[in-house]
Amino acid sequence: MELTLDRKSPFEVQADALIVLEFEEQSSLPKGYEPMREAGELKGKLKEFALLHHVPGYKAHRILVAGAGMKKSFHSSDLRTVIAASVRFLKARHLGKASLVLPEDLSTPEHVSAASEGAILGDFECDRLKSDHAEDTPLASFHIVVDGGGDDLEAGLKRGRILAESQNFARALGNEPANLLTPTILADRAQAMARETGLGFEVLDEARMRELGMGALLGVSQGSAEPPAMIVLRYEPKHPAAGKPKLGLVGKGVTFDTGGISIKPADKMDQMKFDMCGAAAVIGAMRAIALLEPSIPVIGVCPSVENMLGPKAQRPGDIVTSLSGKTIEVLNTDAEGRLILADALTYAQQLGCTHLVDAATLTGAVVVALGHHHTGMFSTDDALLERWKHATESEGEPMWRLPLGAEYREQLKSGYADMGNIGGRDGGAITAAMFLKEFAGETPWIHLDIAGTAWNEKSKPHMAEGGTGVLVRSFVTLAVNWRD
Repeated sequence: MELTLDRKSPFEVQADALIVLEFEEQSSLPKGYEPMREAGELKGKLKEFALLHHVPGYKAHRILVAGAGMKKSFHSSDLRTVIAASVRFLKARHLGKASLVLPEDLSTPEHVSAASEGAILGDFECDRLKSDHAEDTPLASFHIVVDGGGDDLEAGLKRGRILAESQNFARALGNEPANLLTPTILADRAQAMARETGLGFEVLDEARMRELGMGALLGVSQGSAEPPAMIVLRYEPKHPAAGKPKLGLVGKGVTFDTGGISIKPADKMDQMKFDMCGAAAVIGAMRAIALLEPSIPVIGVCPSVENMLGPKAQRPGDIVTSLSGKTIEVLNTDAEGRLILADALTYAQQLGCTHLVDAATLTGAVVVALGHHHTGMFSTDDALLERWKHATESEGEPMWRLPLGAEYREQLKSGYADMGNIGGRDGGAITAAMFLKEFAGETPWIHLDIAGTAWNEKSKPHMAEGGTGVLVRSFVTLAVNWRD
């Protein structure tokens, strides 16, 4: 997509459609169209649209009046959503060239970034493997029309493109079917991206993991014919300073999850190709981090396996020894994500990470608790959590903190090992987090359960169905905005 800033009068813009923001308490309707407000046809509600044809005084063929909600509470994340929905509205009408009039008070790097992100995210489709693309009309160009502004607006445009393309990279990974995205192929995709962006790359194979003692991860993978992979991506700033924190991003990468011997129901098992969206988010974020060059080093660690049934599959009641040395009784083989993350969290600390944030489509329980609107958030460190909250709020990715009280640890007790891998039905998202807490140890740590936010079962006005790429932008903002 051609993406540019245009410093010209909106009346001079030539486009298939010129997008104009319409707020509930402040109208931007072209002269002569005020009766639409008076009649209640347009109220400025968020994602409410009206397409006007051949408006006098404008060179654009159409004006798309896009509802933006309340001006007094308008956030850059709202702009991202409105523009993504606008792009999808126009694409459905086979219009390929669009421009946005950005009001003077919104002509900031933050809003330029959000607008460009919206255009690229809204243009994304999940139909890569369809043979007939007759109805697919990608947006050829998107121009942001501003009144003046400095070079910082160009920086905002660049940032927006990098973030959105990295998020779409993660979405594309999440949408791949398991036969086309095994752990090995996921590692190959990560390596190709690392070469393009200058990231350091390493992958631990099964033999190396066995040598190191990653028994928790290897127990999960042993039922599959596909070998596991521990993907490691490294970003080092050009001028590293001694004593700098080293941020570790850890993402669950189960490329397909049958549940193992504790097999899942057949209904919606196809969605288990998305069980690697935590890893996809980390890989996508590392792409953007390499291009935006924050001042702190960042390591991405993505344990990747298939959880399959087979003659060698892990059994309920098996006891495995993790990389940390802790033993785990596997009471349910469908609680596999926490097992591979246990070894990944330990390994990230061995690599020198001083702060850890993990992401995983971990529990159905978090969906019951929070639905599909908020990511479940757990933390052992308020200072790290405060940094994270600033990042998520600026990027419009809603989170909700859940408790980590010691009483939940009681549910993980085992008579035969240091702990069980499940804690019963009650508080399932919390006991899963408590399990991971054992392996984060004293390192400042955040756990993010994205089971409810990592994919859309159906398309939305602003986003195609499939992988959402949730957390990519927040991960990047956490790293880029880190201040000692």
